[in-house]
Amino acid sequence: MNKMKVFLVDDHEMVRLGLKTYLMLDPEIDVLGEASGGQDALNKIEAMQDNLPDIVLMDLMMPDMDGVETTSKLIARYPQLRIVMLTSFMEDEQVVSAIQAGAVSYVLKTISAEELCYAIRGAYRGMPVMSGEVSQALTRGLRKRAAEPEHNGLTEREKEVLLLIADGKTNKDIADELHISIKTVKTHVSNLLMKCELQDRTQLAVFAHRKGWA
Repeated sequence: MNKMKVFLVDDHEMVRLGLKTYLMLDPEIDVLGEASGGQDALNKIEAMQDNLPDIVLMDLMMPDMDGVETTSKLIARYPQLRIVMLTSFMEDEQVVSAIQAGAVSYVLKTISAEELCYAIRGAYRGMPVMSGEVSQALTRGLRKRAAEPEHNGLTEREKEVLLLIADGKTNKDIADELHISIKTVKTHVSNLLMKCELQDRTQLAVFAHRKGWA
């Protein structure tokens, strides 16, 4: 049997060391590498083109780029990757965002080592693994989203601009496509940032994907 190739992403060195120490004892698992954050993970996995991991154990809360955004970017580049979110946090919205970003499973750091290996094997086979409480959080989160206004009070034009931003379009691209001025596009972008309570275009793009609009 080929070994399951695992990559670790966590901003705490001791957590990575503990995970690696245990996983390396399993004869069916090969720990290919590790990263201290989201951008570090993107860079290192990109450099592993000839030997990509099968499974990525992903922390949720990291300072440079959180696990949801990192998962979304990794899946966009390498759709064959299986992401297992391994975290201490279990807010309803976080669980929904992680699954919608492409994570196969969402498990808590309180699980046993045996349960973690079970989740890794499940991910390798494409089988989601979640505890009952995580499944309940996912259900609650999906219900909350379904009850929310569809587009956070955005106008039709703002929705169009948001979707084009999520598609990677520049202000000039958007102006040309919608037949409006660049100044008008900038106004729409400013309004989007304000209404969505975000800081920049990248966050707008991630927001649109997390909501399932893009």
